[in-house]
Amino acid sequence: MIAANFEYESPSELQEALALISSRPEAKPLAGGHSLLPAMKLRLASPGLLVDLGRIRGLDYIRQVGERIHIGAMTTHAEIAGSSLLRAASPLLLQAASEIGDVQVRNRGTIGGSLAHADPAADYPAAILALDAEIVAMSTRGERQIRARDFFTGLFTTALQPDELITEVRIPVTTPAGTSYKKFAHPASGFAVVGVAAVVRTKGSNIESAAIGVTGVAPSAYRAVAVEQALKGQPASAISNAVEHAADGIEAMGDYFASAEYRSHLAKVFTRRALEEAEAASRSRRK
Repeated sequence: MIAANFEYESPSELQEALALISSRPEAKPLAGGHSLLPAMKLRLASPGLLVDLGRIRGLDYIRQVGERIHIGAMTTHAEIAGSSLLRAASPLLLQAASEIGDVQVRNRGTIGGSLAHADPAADYPAAILALDAEIVAMSTRGERQIRARDFFTGLFTTALQPDELITEVRIPVTTPAGTSYKKFAHPASGFAVVGVAAVVRTKGSNIESAAIGVTGVAPSAYRAVAVEQALKGQPASAISNAVEHAADGIEAMGDYFASAEYRSHLAKVFTRRALEEAEAASRSRRK
């Protein structure tokens, strides 16, 4: 299908892009385009103005600032998956990026575009939540920071205002904690039927803390808080029982490929796999 008629602008400066987006309520920013362009072709989205962010310099970077790592919104999935800094200091986002789509998608898609789109089956949200990340949004009114827990508000919806752009994602240095992202991918699309991200810190033979983000199960990604609480201060053997709470209080989605019951079951299975791998990685790092 062919998209409806639209105007096109390709600004070279961030402030110019923000001004364009704020000037037209029907304007849409374009990053990698893997979500917006198909939606336009199917007439699910019909922006009157498309603001291409591809020419704006200075939004693609990965750098450490103190105990946090700052990632520019136009950084591609491939750049994140191949980052030596992330591999050494905070590998969970790298692990999630490595599972996204295929080579073409990873080389064009961006972290900012993916998060703003907030697909309920996207990979990043699980990792962003487990990391307690901070998302920086900017508009002509200024800049604000949004906690990951407050960012995803529902199906394809976020806390972003219509005139805001994501400019940066900030995540903590996690080493020596162990991390893992485990995913059951849809065989056609590669999206997560269920994806689970885990950050585990061990102390002696016990789990000191665990942070777990789950995507693909509910209309938006969520933290498996009940599992986290059940594991605090417990030995690794507690994982098998704790994961029974992976979908507590969640209204699971169902479709032709996976029923709500099946997704709830997979949430438990992949939470266990992610936790076991992250716990083992934490113990190994602490030796």
